[in-house]
Amino acid sequence: MIAYLDGTLTYKEPTLVIIDVHGVGYSVHISLQTYAVLPGGGDRLKLFIHHLFREDSQALYGFANADEKSLFLDLIGVSGVGPNTALGMLSAMQPGDLRLAILGENVRAVQAIKGIGAKTAQRIILELRDKMKKSGVVPNGPTYRQQAIDPVREESLAALVALGFPKPTAEKGVDDALKADPSLSVEDVIRRALRQ
Repeated sequence: MIAYLDGTLTYKEPTLVIIDVHGVGYSVHISLQTYAVLPGGGDRLKLFIHHLFREDSQALYGFANADEKSLFLDLIGVSGVGPNTALGMLSAMQPGDLRLAILGENVRAVQAIKGIGAKTAQRIILELRDKMKKSGVVPNGPTYRQQAIDPVREESLAALVALGFPKPTAEKGVDDALKADPSLSVEDVIRRALRQ
């Protein structure tokens, strides 16, 4: 079982990297959260790995930190949530935010992730909520708003992602702009985020 890979980053795209470890290139699936913190090509890189075996295939899934890997393993343990769906969820939300949404039983927040329907969101919350409470997992970092989704934030974020910004970078820019002035319009939020 491969626990981590430590080598040279030879290729990267938002969902995949290739890491050269002593002359062997490993193709590793990643989330946008991990992609956002990757170094440049040719730099040294260490990723925590989940090596998934299936009857007809094998795949490597890589994570920038152990927390993201742990949440990925929890998610794929839920009936009906495969590795690609779990990576999509981790690409859409920070691990801490996703944990808070699950612990707070915020079905709307989980369902807002592309590809997650109401039944799947409810199943994820039902199967993981108590497990997270028992393990004492307390997310750190920014908290996910459990009230109604802020339309200005969501529209600004969608626009920046459409412009090609990585989601974590766009989220930081939008959140910083709204923290400085919560009354900004979508256009003003985008302008401020682009200046950062």
